[in-house]
Amino acid sequence: MSQNHYHTLGVAATATPQEIKAAYKRLAVRYHPDMHGGSAQFEEEFKAVAAAYQVLSDPGRRATYDHQLRMAVRRADEQRRAQHYRAHSQHVYGVPMPPPAPLRTRRPAGAAERYYRPIPKRRRFTRRDAWLLAGFIVGLVLFCLSVKVTLDYVSATRNYRYGLRAYTNRQWKIARSYFTSAIAFRPTYAAAHRRRGEIAQYINHDYAAARADYQVALTEEPAGKGAAALWMRLGQCEFQLGLSPAAANSLTQAIQQDSLLSDAYLLRGEIRLFEQRQFVGAIRDFSTGLRQRAAVGWSVDVKPLTYRGLAYYKQGNYAAARTDYRQVLLLTPQNGQVHFLLGRLAQQEGNTGAACEFFRRALRLGYLYASEAVQECQ
Repeated sequence: MSQNHYHTLGVAATATPQEIKAAYKRLAVRYHPDMHGGSAQFEEEFKAVAAAYQVLSDPGRRATYDHQLRMAVRRADEQRRAQHYRAHSQHVYGVPMPPPAPLRTRRPAGAAERYYRPIPKRRRFTRRDAWLLAGFIVGLVLFCLSVKVTLDYVSATRNYRYGLRAYTNRQWKIARSYFTSAIAFRPTYAAAHRRRGEIAQYINHDYAAARADYQVALTEEPAGKGAAALWMRLGQCEFQLGLSPAAANSLTQAIQQDSLLSDAYLLRGEIRLFEQRQFVGAIRDFSTGLRQRAAVGWSVDVKPLTYRGLAYYKQGNYAAARTDYRQVLLLTPQNGQVHFLLGRLAQQEGNTGAACEFFRRALRLGYLYASEAVQECQ
């Protein structure tokens, strides 16, 4: 066998670590290049001694090296036995047998390998890992949000359907409860806000709650007749709450989106007559609303007709006012208010006798506000 690390240090294969260390120190001093004027031959010897010590001083590496030596010895023994029973001139497939290969070891280590160097620590969590983790978290959050949105949409739709069924059956409390549940799952559910607002306005007379629902519904309702109806109901609630300027604006929005809303014209006429004192605009709104009602075959409503007569009176058009008042009397002969208004009209025209007669009729018909005017006639 060729020379191995044990041969290089001059120790037995069973040498203790102390013996190996002592042999290394002795040979290192002997072969150190500085002791021989930098001789290349001694430098190679020194490298071999250092390499042998580096392997044999490490228990793990020494165990591996011993195992390799045993395997090499075993292969060498097998080759010798094979050669003992085979002539040296014997050929295998016409080729002479090669001589046994010597045991080779690694080349002697260089100067940089003979000293300990710090092993850099590997980063266990890299930037790429951070991006992957962030992407996973974002994807998980988006997935959870999509699931929640889907479930909320399904729950809101189901509750609205149940509420609409109760609304059709006039079960107002049950319907309102279902609409409220639908809005809890879907806060901008326009249809649910609209139906709940109708119950608050027409059944519970809670105009503030109805107004809040209509305002939310309008944010989701596209322009058209549906939005016009919502604007009109919003104006009605604001009128009941005493918010006349807001009510007039809402009714104007309703008329702009649907010019056939007679109720919106009539209510805006009341606001212009009593709150804004715009008599010309009030007369125009009352006339438009009454004309639209007549066009669809509805019966004449004496209230807007009376209010239009009052607007004519305030404007000074007494003839037009008398025409409207007399038309109201034809529809409701026992209307004490209109008799009183006719009395005021006669009084403005200087016909005191006719005025007093109208005031007395109004009082007999139960219109108590005419009592003071009757006393003035006496």
